[in-house]
Amino acid sequence: MNRQVIRTKNFVIDSVSYILDVAGKSFGDRGEFRIALSGGNTPRPIYSQISARGEGIRWDSTTITFGDERCVPPDSQESNYRMARETLFEPAHVPDSSILRMRGEIDPKTAADEYQEELDRRGKDGGERIYRHDLILLGLGDDGHTASLFPGTAALEEKDRRVVANFVPKFDKWRLTFTYPLINQARHVCFLVNANKHDDLIQRVLSGDMEYPAARVNPTDGELTWIIGQ
Repeated sequence: MNRQVIRTKNFVIDSVSYILDVAGKSFGDRGEFRIALSGGNTPRPIYSQISARGEGIRWDSTTITFGDERCVPPDSQESNYRMARETLFEPAHVPDSSILRMRGEIDPKTAADEYQEELDRRGKDGGERIYRHDLILLGLGDDGHTASLFPGTAALEEKDRRVVANFVPKFDKWRLTFTYPLINQARHVCFLVNANKHDDLIQRVLSGDMEYPAARVNPTDGELTWIIGQ
């Protein structure tokens, strides 16, 4: 794994530039771009800027997935899909055929099975053992979680499945999430961490403290980037 840490006062601009650079290289190398989006508030302005600056992204040759989703309908204020739709998909006129949505409104285990099966099918079509993203975007929670891999939850120990329904006791709710076997298969993984995050937490994760789920992200044959706002 190659890791770089970028600390910047131009968090949104540098994040957008990084994403567009990876997209350009992916189109040049393979003629397509596979990106998994993260949810929460941090990427909102980033997605908005991509929709404004993303002329270089050929959306009809892009596959957009989600690293996790709340178990809510797609029109819910809590939906990661809705946030991405409002900030990126609609403004950039991304075709529906390029978007693979996690169905948070149905039974969680069924939704996880469905999503994994679709990724497996696409991976198999490309001759891959596990579907390989060009870029997976991740966030960092105050408890060190990333995607919906929360401390103390069953998904942390998953060694085989690529997508699971993960029960999160602190919320008493189910979440859909990528697991490490899928995340660590990516060509690029990028943590987007804004200036509001405590530096002590960031340092503990970067030092490899396995108490924090984000520290377990370790691409086996890819690059790991942290873009940290100052």
